[in-house]
Amino acid sequence: MDPTQLPLRDLHLPDPVGWWPLAPGWWFVILFASGLLGYLAWHAYQRWRYNAARRFALRELKRFEAEYLEHRDPVTLGKQVSALLRRAMLAYAPRDDVAGLTGDAWLEWLDSGMPLPYFHTEGGKRLLDLPYRDPDGDFSDVDIDALLSAVRMRFNTPLAVST
Repeated sequence: MDPTQLPLRDLHLPDPVGWWPLAPGWWFVILFASGLLGYLAWHAYQRWRYNAARRFALRELKRFEAEYLEHRDPVTLGKQVSALLRRAMLAYAPRDDVAGLTGDAWLEWLDSGMPLPYFHTEGGKRLLDLPYRDPDGDFSDVDIDALLSAVRMRFNTPLAVST
């Protein structure tokens, strides 16, 4: 027999391995990644819900500041800011710890966990007497910007109190 006449064919390679169906290890990776993403999404949602009172308080503070710039009534601003601060802190701290505090004890509690004692400065101390002053009196000694800055810092700084 003539070797050039032999019915030989080229090597026939198998088809390349497809990506589907996935190997069991890939299914494990997909399930783990899905679980991790689900947990992170749930954690982000819980954090967003926890901060709802802070976001509301900051919006209200901005609204009070705009009203003050329009009407220039520091006594009304003092009342609004004082009530807002009390309500916002009650949303994060136990009622027994916050509701009964007045005077310097209230200011000291507000300063707890803050990097600087904003409420023991002249601006923050005005929170105690501003709502009770005569609306027609002299307010040259009141630094409204410092008071609003102290309240804003309190809202932006997470409380160190466990709920």
